[in-house]
Amino acid sequence: MNELRKIGNYRWTICALVFFATTINYLDRQVISLLKPYLEEGGLFGTDPAHYESIYANLVIAFQVAYASGMLLVGGIIDKFGTKIGYAASLLAWSLAAIGHAFARTPFGFGVARAALGVPEAGNFPAAIKTTAEWFPKKERALATGIFNSGTNVGAIIAPMVVPLIAVTMGWQWAFIITGAVGLIWLIFWQIMYDTPEKKLAKGQLKQAEYDHIMSDKDETVAADGSELKKISWFKLLTYKQTWAFFLGKLLTDPVWWFFLFWLPAFLKEEYGLTGTQVSFPIALVYTMTTFGSIFGGWLPKYFIEHGLDANKARKKAMFIYALFPLTVISAQYMGGFSMWYAVIIIGIAASAHQAWSANIFTTVSDMFPKRAIASVTGIGGMAGAVGGILIAKSAGLLFDHYKALGDIKIGYGIMFMICATAYLIAWFVMHALVPKFKKIDLE
Repeated sequence: MNELRKIGNYRWTICALVFFATTINYLDRQVISLLKPYLEEGGLFGTDPAHYESIYANLVIAFQVAYASGMLLVGGIIDKFGTKIGYAASLLAWSLAAIGHAFARTPFGFGVARAALGVPEAGNFPAAIKTTAEWFPKKERALATGIFNSGTNVGAIIAPMVVPLIAVTMGWQWAFIITGAVGLIWLIFWQIMYDTPEKKLAKGQLKQAEYDHIMSDKDETVAADGSELKKISWFKLLTYKQTWAFFLGKLLTDPVWWFFLFWLPAFLKEEYGLTGTQVSFPIALVYTMTTFGSIFGGWLPKYFIEHGLDANKARKKAMFIYALFPLTVISAQYMGGFSMWYAVIIIGIAASAHQAWSANIFTTVSDMFPKRAIASVTGIGGMAGAVGGILIAKSAGLLFDHYKALGDIKIGYGIMFMICATAYLIAWFVMHALVPKFKKIDLE
């Protein structure tokens, strides 16, 4: 504590801002999954219940296609214009798009709204990872990433607690309007409190000791000629196997999180008959668990480093441990036969492992690339994750419609859980084969 007081802790204030932005990001994207029963009952998914799952899957895909497309653009834009402007523009745009859902009346209208939300929401993680690289030395980045990444869980906890309640008392339209408006408040704090460490130091708002601590990684100092500010093209980044390791790691594992995010309420309805506010506590429990997983995921490699492992071995060891826990989800339906809460807890364990994995796979970007390329590489990986999300959403929609027609949708969920269980180990071995050691590369 004395050391923290001596160095200063403004960087953790910045981490808190990113945490709240990430919370808002996930709050806005999850609303539609919780309103799915209300939209179906209102005829907003069409008139044929046999196609509701596919229509919903298409709405999920509309978001993910837009999200993937946004990743083609936003990483480079944030690298070019800077974190402060890029982050603010992204959050303003996605907040307005979230509010716009309230005015949709057809599946096509919701598809347009989802696409409008997806493009700017793609800016959150490239901006967040770049912010972390700007404000934290390597040894603290996984922890900072784990903390802000836990915002995804808090957003997912808040949503089931408030969205069904708003829908029941005020109507589904107000659920979109109220949650979308929250982001506009965050913008005020961002504009007042954020700037680069160099500018904060020059203004006397950052201690010299904390600035020196942030800049303590010798291999990340900015060149005297300003070359660190030069943008690196995607074409050049794609020539590095490090980029492909991150790309494939996200492609294989992000779909698991997308699946839990968009289909967990539907799973609880199909398997246990939960509807409306009944799903609130089980979903909140799952994402409360993932909050601890995210923070622990950032802490464990820091612990390994402090006890003698180098950063590469610490990251690899931690990620391998996290890759083992999703295997438990294979037993979710069987254990759920004894009690629904067994299934909920097992899914919570798997989702927690994802968040622990996510905190570290994001940090591998700043391990391997200089700061000027971080947002672009994160965008490439985010696009890959969104493409994987598109594939799993389409597969889930077709699979569930098929088995629902046969009278046993539980088989469809069993197949999806098998895919979710094995994705992380496959991703770990692929990444290790491509990049045996995470170390900084020279882009010159």
